Amino acid sequence: MSDNNLKSIVVFISGNGSNLQSIIDNIKNNTIKNAKIDLVVSNRSKAYGLTRAKENNIPTKILTLKKYKDENKTRLEYDLDLANLVLNNIKPDLIVLAGFMHILSSEFLDKFPNTNLINLHPALPGQFDGAEAIPRAFNAFKKGEIKHTGVMVHKVIKDVDRGEVICFEEVEIKNDDKLEHLEDRIHEVEHKLLITGINLILEDKKL
Repeated sequence: MSDNNLKSIVVFISGNGSNLQSIIDNIKNNTIKNAKIDLVVSNRSKAYGLTRAKENNIPTKILTLKKYKDENKTRLEYDLDLANLVLNNIKPDLIVLAGFMHILSSEFLDKFPNTNLINLHPALPGQFDGAEAIPRAFNAFKKGEIKHTGVMVHKVIKDVDRGEVICFEEVEIKNDDKLEHLEDRIHEVEHKLLITGINLILEDKKL
């Protein structure tokens, strides 16, 4: 199949890029079929995920919010420029937020009316929306408030982590866990579940 017939994916990152690497690897081994990553976008210039992209000959773009703050520009201006940065380069079929630590505005989302946007979040639907979801779940377990946590892939809407759930998986919390043990277990599930979510979206299915 020629590149022109492949579904176009854009991945947004902020850090290490281990989930980006999972997408790259699963495209290579054809677990994700008929798709390619056309662009990796980071809001942090030192994100190691940029190196992962470059090592795999994937174009990258960097747009930091700090620059806008330094110039007394608004988050809305940043979001609109971020959207145009993508649209000026590619018309993606799918945008994946893979550890992207910036809440996107409705004005950003409005720029992509025909594009699926999905996010990977380390919690179960309706639990621990927003930042620090893993330590919040860990503390809730220690207080006896929950018995387990999980990971979900969901569509992105203006309400943080409240979009339609594409897929999810429970993750065990053990009594003798330290926080880093739970983090490792969640990241292992994330790498697999994100691929499931991408395939469900590209194949226009859902669990």
